[in-house]
Amino acid sequence: MSLEKRSVSLSGHRTSIALEPAFWAALEAIAAARSTSLPALIASIDDTRSPDDALASALRVFALTMRGS
Repeated sequence: MSLEKRSVSLSGHRTSIALEPAFWAALEAIAAARSTSLPALIASIDDTRSPDDALASALRVFALTMRGS
């Protein structure tokens, strides 16, 4: 499965994130269920992740964790 890159602004800086399409779909569904935008959801995950964790990894873990909720 190939990665899909998207750019978002986090704390005023543009960053590129590469995830599998299934993870993007899961994150979009979570954002919609929370009545928020995907960039806002990504920013909230970025704000709570450990500095040692890669953002893409944190997004994948979040998507998998929320899937079971």
